[in-house]
Formats: sequence, C-alpha cells, structure tokens
Amino acid sequence: MGMISLVWGIVALIWMVLALIPLVGITNWLLIPFAAVGAITAAIGLLFTRTGRRGRAKAGLVINGIVIFVAIWRLGLGGGLI
Repeated sequence: MGMISLVWGIVALIWMVLALIPLVGITNWLLIPFAAVGAITAAIGLLFTRTGRRGRAKAGLVINGIVIFVAIWRLGLGGGLI
C-alpha cells in the first residue's frame, strides 16, 4: 500500500505542476479527489503495515497532502475556474 500511495502521489504531483499553468487550473477540481484517494491509500498502508516498513506510506501521505493543499490554494486564487 505504501508503494501504491507513493506512486499515486508522484503522479498527482506531476499533474499539480501542469495544473499551475494558467487556464488549466480547472483540472484541480479533478486533482483534489485523485490526491485524496492516494492519501486514503497511504493512511490504510500506515494502519496495516509493520512499524519498520511505514516510510513509503508516510511519504505518500505527505506528498498527497501537499498536492491537496496546493490545489485548493490554486483554486482559491483563480476563483475556482482558472
């Protein structure tokens, strides 16, 4: 689960960089649920893995959390459309 959430977070991060381009920011409406699924996957990975093997899940949770925060911030700047 940790590896899945980490890869999911990297894909979301690349998508977020593309969504920062003007007039493409509307894709943030799709990016937020996409990153939320990655964060939920990371949380499940944190719950069901052994103590020493949680690094990937933590990294996935942090990356997906950053993507969600930046996407919401970007939507706020553009009024939800741009």
